[in-house]
Amino acid sequence: MITDHRRADFVLAPYIRSSNRRGALQILSAVGPYFLLWALAIQAARHATWALPLILVLLVLFSLRCFSLMHDCGHQSLFRSRRLNQLGGFLLGLVNAIPQVAWSADHAFHHRTNGDWERYRGVADFLSTEDFALLDSRQQRIYGLLRHPLMAFPGGFYYLAIQPRLALLQAIGAAVRARAIPRTAAFWEQLLNSVCVIGILILAGQAWGYGFVLGLYAITLAFAAMLFIWIFYVQHIFEASYAHPSEGWSKMKGALEGTSYLQMPVLLRWFTADIGYHNIHHLSEGIPNYNLRAAHLANAELLRDVPTLRLGDMIACGRFILWDRAAQRLVPLPEQAHAVS
Repeated sequence: MITDHRRADFVLAPYIRSSNRRGALQILSAVGPYFLLWALAIQAARHATWALPLILVLLVLFSLRCFSLMHDCGHQSLFRSRRLNQLGGFLLGLVNAIPQVAWSADHAFHHRTNGDWERYRGVADFLSTEDFALLDSRQQRIYGLLRHPLMAFPGGFYYLAIQPRLALLQAIGAAVRARAIPRTAAFWEQLLNSVCVIGILILAGQAWGYGFVLGLYAITLAFAAMLFIWIFYVQHIFEASYAHPSEGWSKMKGALEGTSYLQMPVLLRWFTADIGYHNIHHLSEGIPNYNLRAAHLANAELLRDVPTLRLGDMIACGRFILWDRAAQRLVPLPEQAHAVS
């Protein structure tokens, strides 16, 4: 059984080897085409509007790759150098308007608590079945609506474009009330990220029109965020996923049973920086994305029983939005459970 495995059973150390050269090439392979596509979009808006939908699709995919590489920088794995990871993470964060330092701190908490459903309630802050039963019927309907898979579209835009700015304003307000200068790296990166993103959008809007620039950027952010929210979701939210209380929680079971191996086509694997090999990633977040597949293959025998999902399973996984504390599993809403049975 996979639950009998220990971390020492896995061959991981040879793959925790970052390369500054590979990291730099990966950033260039993502950021270069992203800005080239913006240049093409500007020209297409003037001379060939029929090409804009195709350009938008590619912008979304390269935005997704930039986010995936920023994720590696947050784990200090894309480069050997911490400073290069910080610089790379900041630059990649500008593409998607997300401050990397604050995001990575929150993501690190997810890694420390994966499968512990008392401390970490998943991508959409799920309720336990007991807490859900205390809601009135209207609140229950709203709860289900807000966690519908399609809500990842507006929710993703809020997550990238709005939430970091609200957090920044709250931090500034707290600093003003305390009459103290914030000293955290997260605050100053949030501030610099917002200044850079807003400044770039103002300059681009003056040059090429605010309607076009803001519209294309907003649509790109919304679709890209929706994709990586869906991918993150299906990697942790599925039937029989490990969903344990804090007492007796096992980080190993969280990695092997509360994390899925998401099979994707080769092209999408590239755009997501091989994050589908998620069990290996949770066993050792220090493995850079360009070594994840090799690490997975080297440990294939030990991983043969881990939950394996495909993109087509995403809709079915979207039903599991409650935590049954007693059964230690994720369950659908009561009416959905009755419909299935």
